[in-house]
Amino acid sequence: MSTEQRPTIAVVGPGAVGGLLAWLLHRAGHDVVAVGRPATVAAFEEHGIEVRGDGAAAAFAAERFGTGVEPVRASIDVPEGASIILATKTYGLDDVLPGIAASHPVEVLSLLNGVEHMAPLRDALPGVPVAGAAIAVSALRASRSVIELRSPWVRIEAPEAAAGFSSVAALTDAGPAVRVRGTEVDVLWAKYRMLASIALLTSYWRQPVGAAISEDPELTEALLTEVVACSNASGAPASTLQLVEVLGGVPGGMRTSLQEDLAVGAPNELDALGGALLRIGAASGIQTPAVERIVSALTVA
Repeated sequence: MSTEQRPTIAVVGPGAVGGLLAWLLHRAGHDVVAVGRPATVAAFEEHGIEVRGDGAAAAFAAERFGTGVEPVRASIDVPEGASIILATKTYGLDDVLPGIAASHPVEVLSLLNGVEHMAPLRDALPGVPVAGAAIAVSALRASRSVIELRSPWVRIEAPEAAAGFSSVAALTDAGPAVRVRGTEVDVLWAKYRMLASIALLTSYWRQPVGAAISEDPELTEALLTEVVACSNASGAPASTLQLVEVLGGVPGGMRTSLQEDLAVGAPNELDALGGALLRIGAASGIQTPAVERIVSALTVA
């Protein structure tokens, strides 16, 4: 790790993904603070953050990151002048934005799902470098202070605009596979095309990815066609064939967080993943009947 003076890294939203990143950063020796709700902060202060895995994920974590509990510093407030990694759910953005703005951050790297959150982020943080990135990982919180890593990978994609961010350098040092390239639009849509497709299908059919994709081939094809049309209209060129190939690489037994949140009636990202497609389609003159069918059914459910 470089001895150059760098700002504190504040991970805002230390759930499964944010908690994992805070754990990794602390383990690598970085000055990191997990910024969360009082109950989460209290749990971290008492127990630290523990990351567990099973099977291939456990072997991957042990080989790549090591194991153990990390006594990550925690706070309900964003430290002044920090480099922020924003890892909340999209529906939690409005709650954390005032605290982020009041802390006068030096930069903000967003890992939120979807594509509509960047405008309100930038509106709330004039003059602050803000970049939208994407993370590929499967993790969940077994308790407030214990995170289960389910995937034998942790991959982060950041746009070229974030190449100089302290947070990007620290994450690269901490162990995840970090790739910096392309535009923010390309980075966000590459994940959004995949995530919206599998999240909507798994939630609609209440099945893992493989079964959900194959349940109704006509509906799947229609949905993917609409997702790609919205992507192209938003300046992120893609083809349905490319999206099919990407989905073919997703583990067939995987479940999505949207699916799990809807199943237990928890707050969820249906609007950010499905509702956004409806809005983009309407604004671009694109018909989205497959998306509307699925979103309507899930909204009623």
